[in-house]
Amino acid sequence: MEAPKRWPGWIYETGDEPDPRFSLANERTFLAWIRTSLAFLAAGVAVHAVPLEISPVAKKVLALLLVVLGIGAAVASWFRWAFAERAMRRGQPLPMGIPTIVVAVGLICAGLMLFLVDL
Repeated sequence: MEAPKRWPGWIYETGDEPDPRFSLANERTFLAWIRTSLAFLAAGVAVHAVPLEISPVAKKVLALLLVVLGIGAAVASWFRWAFAERAMRRGQPLPMGIPTIVVAVGLICAGLMLFLVDL
């Protein structure tokens, strides 16, 4: 009896099966990114819903920035998981963490915006 094919094929149909500990660690990292994404989404909703003493334009921009960061982190988490899993299967170095830099810069921008609006 043949084992069922796993999805996505471009990850699982290449290379050798890695040590399960590494795959599970990769999955835990994925889930940490998902939690971060949910936190950004919740922060964006909170900024939009809670009455703040900042201009309505700044409030909308900040809420939108946080929601976009949340969506971007969720999308990036899947690709990060997929590329890391494929690299492990092929015995290649793990890919660079560009989404981490993007999320950090976005969070810095949100923080600076709050700081500058409060002056």
